[in-house]
Amino acid sequence: MTLTVDCPTCTKKVTWQPESEFRPFCSKRCQLIDLGEWADESKKISQPITPEVIMSEEMLDELEGEFLQHNKFFVEPE
Repeated sequence: MTLTVDCPTCTKKVTWQPESEFRPFCSKRCQLIDLGEWADESKKISQPITPEVIMSEEMLDELEGEFLQHNKFFVEPE
């Protein structure tokens, strides 16, 4: 079954599959428009996020390691 969603920027139909590079957006343009709205603070989370769990140093280190493992862009070359 193929899932189709509306692009959050222009509402064009987008097929949700690995080949849809910019999903849920239909294009790089719509993706950048959305990013610009967040950067301009036109969009924001309506309520402050209040953590229910107190994060320890070990938990933060583990999360950072996971993030860096999946986002090689942020790792300095060896």
